[in-house]
Amino acid sequence: MNPFERELLELICKTCKIHDVDMDKIVRDDPLIGPDSPLGIDSLDALEIAVTVQQEYGVRMDSENNSRIVLQSLASLAHYIKENE
Repeated sequence: MNPFERELLELICKTCKIHDVDMDKIVRDDPLIGPDSPLGIDSLDALEIAVTVQQEYGVRMDSENNSRIVLQSLASLAHYIKENE
């Protein structure tokens, strides 16, 4: 995980009020949302993440399909932000 992905992970944990996760065990390609997510993030959390990303980085996810792709993993989210800043 690179420093920007770590920053995003910390922001996600803060946004979603996740306190009991060992961030060193999170892999950049782990699913962010759904039953396989090590963070236990659901669709309501995903909406909060999208709003926070827009506020923090000025990057907007245009549609539900787009956000579903972008929020697949920490790596995909980081890539999207860097490509659209």
